[in-house]
Amino acid sequence: MGQALYRKYRSKSLDEIIGQEHITTTLSNALKSGRISHAYLLTGPRGVGKTSIARILAHEINGLPYNDEAHLDIIEIDAASNRRIDEIRDLRDRVSTAPASAKYKVYIIDEVHMLTREAFNALLKTLEEPPAHVVFILATTESHKLPETIVSRTQRYTFRPVPAEQVIAHLRTIATSEKITIDDDALALIAEHGEGSFRDSISLLDQASSVSDKVSRADIERVLGLAPLQQISELHNALQAQSGSEVVVALSSLYGGGYEPAAIAAQLSVSLRKQVIQGSVDSVRLLNLLEQLLDVPAARNPRQLLELVLLRASLNPAASAVPPAQSAPVVAQTTSAASTPVSTPSKPITTPAAQAASTPPRPAAESAAKAVTPTPAPEPDPTPSVPTMSAAALQSSEDVMELWQATLDEIKKQYNTLYGIARNAKPQLEGNTLTIGFKFGFHQKRINEAKNRKIFADVVERILGTPIEIVCVVIEPETATPPDVTAVSNIFGGAELLES
Repeated sequence: MGQALYRKYRSKSLDEIIGQEHITTTLSNALKSGRISHAYLLTGPRGVGKTSIARILAHEINGLPYNDEAHLDIIEIDAASNRRIDEIRDLRDRVSTAPASAKYKVYIIDEVHMLTREAFNALLKTLEEPPAHVVFILATTESHKLPETIVSRTQRYTFRPVPAEQVIAHLRTIATSEKITIDDDALALIAEHGEGSFRDSISLLDQASSVSDKVSRADIERVLGLAPLQQISELHNALQAQSGSEVVVALSSLYGGGYEPAAIAAQLSVSLRKQVIQGSVDSVRLLNLLEQLLDVPAARNPRQLLELVLLRASLNPAASAVPPAQSAPVVAQTTSAASTPVSTPSKPITTPAAQAASTPPRPAAESAAKAVTPTPAPEPDPTPSVPTMSAAALQSSEDVMELWQATLDEIKKQYNTLYGIARNAKPQLEGNTLTIGFKFGFHQKRINEAKNRKIFADVVERILGTPIEIVCVVIEPETATPPDVTAVSNIFGGAELLES
């Protein structure tokens, strides 16, 4: 079995560590002068050399040559799997034992932030009064989770992400040594994706070396599942042109290529960020869009949310009409149920919802779907919808059901009880009146309360952009309810028979 490149090219001495000179210089000087601390704390992002330096330091302290073979007096502990107080108590009992052959017994505790509070308390006493022959080296990616009592008893060294230029240079050296032919653009993309982590970058180079004889940027994009820059540029241009139809076409092309919504959102965010930094006159709208794109990866339906967010951003509140007529048929065929209102060429955007699109964003505590625009949260139902959501356009029962599902999704976010009551109701839209039919009178009475009826009316109005009257009715007489259920209803004021 071959050895992974990141292990093969792991540094063997402090001089070989790249990008952490502020740490290696300090440690080298301390070792030369014989100033050895009883406890070190190495903090920083993953893959930047914390574990490598910990092992090198453990060997340098003892004057031992560094190699991959385990040494009896250098003990590595994974705190993620040895986090309980019992393991730390056992460690505390063993530290009193003298080293077997080395000068110091060195304990390397990786991901030390995973220890329990009780385990930290047990470790604290040992850190306060350690035996003279013991050195602790603690490493973590989340130093903020460590108790201050632990941090204050160590020498702390903070690692930095390695600059992209140094990562690229190191990757080029490895590629030359391994006889891997790779473009500079591909190396730059690997370094960018590694985000300052040598381990991640070298692992990606190792994976890419099997793709083709000459690795290009396109090969790396395929390995990472990234869309080509040209397609991302087309999506960006569609947003700048504020053309909902072009946005939908660009998204459909990306989805057809198998690219995930989270990756599309991330790549588009990079492009939008550059535009903001360059001083775009539309920076406020772009910042609002960037904020909403952050919610795409964690969404229940990322594809629908991404489409909704981008269609909202493509609306132009100042315009009196939508893009040219040739774009309208594309929207009608491809817009999904999660899409926001995109008008046909013959209709101007004059609804209150369109005018409100320029209002400031709401507080961050609200959902991303409400943060900037007045249109509803993403519709999870994957069935196609009509190009617009207006009372006049929703003629078929399928259209009305899509409106009702979008309403329920909004209600569920803040009023889970009302959602539970209304989810089995049957809606019917006539003009500006939405009639909600219930099987049980108790449900009808509850939703028909003034405050609850207003909640539904406000949600529907936000979706359609026009005032709607809510009427609650019973569509099935309660006399048809089985006798047992009727008896319960008489006692408690309402009952529902749930079929198993």
